[in-house]
Amino acid sequence: MKKVVLGFSGGLDTSYCVKYLSEEKGYEVHSVIVNTGGFTAEELQEIEKRAYSLGVKSHKTVDAVRSYYDKVIRYLVFGNVLKNNTYPLSVSAERMSQALAIAEYVKEVGADAVAHGSTGAGNDQVRFDMIFHIMIPGVEIITPIRDLKLSREEEIAYLQKKGVQVNFEKAMYSINKGIWGTSVGGKETLTSNGMLPEQAWPTQLTKNEPEQVELTFEKGELLGVNDKKFTHPTEAIIYLQSIAGAFAIGRDIHVGDTIIGIKGRVGFEAAAPMVILKAHHALEKHVLTKWQLSWKDQLAQFYGNWMHEGQILDPVMRDIEAFLQHSQENVSGKVSVTLMPYRFQVTGITSSYDLMSSKFGKYGEMNSGWSGEDVRGFSKIFGNQTMIWHQVNEDNKK
Repeated sequence: MKKVVLGFSGGLDTSYCVKYLSEEKGYEVHSVIVNTGGFTAEELQEIEKRAYSLGVKSHKTVDAVRSYYDKVIRYLVFGNVLKNNTYPLSVSAERMSQALAIAEYVKEVGADAVAHGSTGAGNDQVRFDMIFHIMIPGVEIITPIRDLKLSREEEIAYLQKKGVQVNFEKAMYSINKGIWGTSVGGKETLTSNGMLPEQAWPTQLTKNEPEQVELTFEKGELLGVNDKKFTHPTEAIIYLQSIAGAFAIGRDIHVGDTIIGIKGRVGFEAAAPMVILKAHHALEKHVLTKWQLSWKDQLAQFYGNWMHEGQILDPVMRDIEAFLQHSQENVSGKVSVTLMPYRFQVTGITSSYDLMSSKFGKYGEMNSGWSGEDVRGFSKIFGNQTMIWHQVNEDNKK
């Protein structure tokens, strides 16, 4: 019997895939779920029970939270990556970690095929397919929902026919949760106008009084929140989320271009990621030079876009990561942030690497590193070529 590894979430689409692959196609199904921070231990246990009840040969849970950070999130932080100046890649980035982990499991099992429950409408089909083509070439990729163009109603009817108890009530909003944010899709995001209502957001506002937090970065990585120190940044992210999420911070709607060429809207909430990115950026503005910041912005924008489109394995990504990593050597210090309902404000930083040191002068007041005559000469030389251009062109007009 041929083996197939199925990326399994326990939802309607992947439940259909188990029955279809085993009973219609005759595969021995080995399901795997890759946790990137979106499931509790209890939820993972329930998903495993469901997989076995549907008839899988084996089921595996891969804890990819730390590897997701180490391979992906850390570089999104280093680059202050917000796609279209809005979206912290909450879902698109985690799909890369999930696809890579599934590909590794295919090798471990020695499977003949790999399957996922993507439809033909979104980005995930491209992300998963592309990673599989690169990492496990020659392994057949099976996508029943996409290939059979199935409707939700057809999937439910099929499972009921197979004796599967179906209680997949269609939720008003689709939720995808991970350590780097939660996406929220619903009727309001299907058109170009409209905001998600309050009840659609998974995390509700429960704090109203402003609260101060102090974030400690070491070489660009968050390792402290207030008086708590952490051994790994994922622990700091989760802890900060428990504080900032209660203020309903980080809600927005991202409008972007899909890999397959259409535009789409999706809501997201990402309290900890947004606070971390803005705090990190504020610290960088104090400790990095003008040209470090300039080149980081350009490379990080490309990095985020290429990651969003599933190109994590392109070797240029390793080159950019090396640049981003090196840029963080002096990005250490503390950042003060005020949390308020629906918003936050970075109020300042302290760092031994702060280039705004008073030893060299105070902006707008006085300086100790140069004289007025130095600036007079510098200003003349700095604009010299532009001055020549204007004079030459004025002469030619006469």
